[in-house]
Amino acid sequence: MFPEYRELISKLKTSDTHFQKKFNKHNQLDEEIKNLEQHSASDYTPEVHELKLQKLHLKEEIYDILKGHSA
Repeated sequence: MFPEYRELISKLKTSDTHFQKKFNKHNQLDEEIKNLEQHSASDYTPEVHELKLQKLHLKEEIYDILKGHSA
């Protein structure tokens, strides 16, 4: 996720607990989605759809934080 911000992400994961929580939650949702998709006949169950929306929202928040720190 966001390879152009790799260095800043590493820095914020150790220095900004708010960022760290969002980043970890995003990764947790990603794993949860992968697990559900492996055990589901359809990738678009309502539960998976909701988790993907949450993950997208977190990704947008993370991107906004990164843009704010790199400006």
